[in-house]
Amino acid sequence: MAVTIYDVAKLAGVGLGTVSRVLNNSQNVRNSTRQRVKDAIRQLDFTPDPIARSMILGKTGAIAVAVSFLTHPFTMEVLRGVEAATRQQEFELVVYNLETDSLREDCLTRLPMSRKVDGLLLVSIVPEEKHLLRFKKANLPTVLVDGYNAALTSVVVNNNDAGYRAAKHLLDLGHTRIAFINGKSQGDFRASQAFDRLAGVQQALAEAGITLEESLKEIAGWDLGSGGEAAVRLLELEKPPTAILAASDVQAIGALEKVRALQMNVPNDLSIMGFDGLKISEWLDLTTVQQPMYRLGDLGLKKLFELIENPVKEPEKICLETTLSLRHTTAPPHELKYIIRESKTILN
Repeated sequence: MAVTIYDVAKLAGVGLGTVSRVLNNSQNVRNSTRQRVKDAIRQLDFTPDPIARSMILGKTGAIAVAVSFLTHPFTMEVLRGVEAATRQQEFELVVYNLETDSLREDCLTRLPMSRKVDGLLLVSIVPEEKHLLRFKKANLPTVLVDGYNAALTSVVVNNNDAGYRAAKHLLDLGHTRIAFINGKSQGDFRASQAFDRLAGVQQALAEAGITLEESLKEIAGWDLGSGGEAAVRLLELEKPPTAILAASDVQAIGALEKVRALQMNVPNDLSIMGFDGLKISEWLDLTTVQQPMYRLGDLGLKKLFELIENPVKEPEKICLETTLSLRHTTAPPHELKYIIRESKTILN
């Protein structure tokens, strides 16, 4: 016969209400009483019925996390922080991988009305006005991570300042021809993080009296191959850059691999700098901008829990700072020894 809450109350010598408060982490229980109830739960190996608990509390005990691309290293590190915060609160985590516009539209339309979760965390996805209206109508607490909307609590990094300081580092080394590899928009996700970084780069250059030429701006996919191809195009210019700053570590690593395949020395012939601070950037000794990825996920979910407990809480913008990780892929410029005009022939 299954153990019930009545058995726990009887063994602990308390009422059903006390057991319920302990199960729901209420603070209105004496520590000694709470310990007796917990001891009884362990002794009886009692597990609350999730359906019954959901009906009583009006909550599902589940949190939804929607991400734009699940396998991206940045996303995976953010999810580590999310998962850790979820575990502390004993919530179930449901992850939605929204790699296409149709998947995103279906999820953000259906999820608020299904009432299967107590809250929604959007990672690198900024919802449209029609989605905001659905969240509000369904009373679905929602928090953004790595994306900003004034109507929602948002946890972001200062991308503009990060781009500025990255470019300033290269300028301080003496570089004046600095190229920027930006990332392509992935579907209609309306996230502008990389463009904020570009704005910071342009600001730093402008302060130094330099205009970022259109030929020195590349837009590429966020993968290794695209980063490498963008680097080759930049090196084929009549006046190639002496430094390349990429909007992500993955793009920068792709550029690094391709440049070394051309028998060029980094950083003696060309400086390369990334953005994110992935673990692999440390292994490859890549100079990069370190984002607090784990902290973004952890803090984002904690803000969501606060909103679940207090649904009328006003939206807030939490802006985390980045740091420069200066390693050995950036150095003062030298005369470029390799002007790649026949790169396709060389690489093939």
